[in-house]
Amino acid sequence: MKMDYCVLGTNNLDAAIKFYDSLFEKTEVNQVLSTDRMTFWQCEYFAFAVAIPFNEEPASNGNGTKIVFNVGTTEEVKRLYSKVIELGGTCEGEPEQRGPKFSAYARDLDKNKIVFSE
Repeated sequence: MKMDYCVLGTNNLDAAIKFYDSLFEKTEVNQVLSTDRMTFWQCEYFAFAVAIPFNEEPASNGNGTKIVFNVGTTEEVKRLYSKVIELGGTCEGEPEQRGPKFSAYARDLDKNKIVFSE
């Protein structure tokens, strides 16, 4: 079994698309599909999406919920963390060694926790 895709909720789809398009612009993750309530990005190993919730209730972030992107190098961890901050996201843990992994924690514009790990 393997993870297929992950979806994060958003209350502003246009802002979320702009945020993730910019975040992913120097990576292998590319936008592949967009509808009026959901946009997907994909690479060889997984797909990621942001969506307005189907039930039309406000999107909210989960306490303890996060998505982790394995980006391969400490330099890429630092670059993507800095990009999140530049795009208006917030810090949840600056890039540093955490156990066996070098990682950084941030929140996107909807306060979804995203992590970059090497």
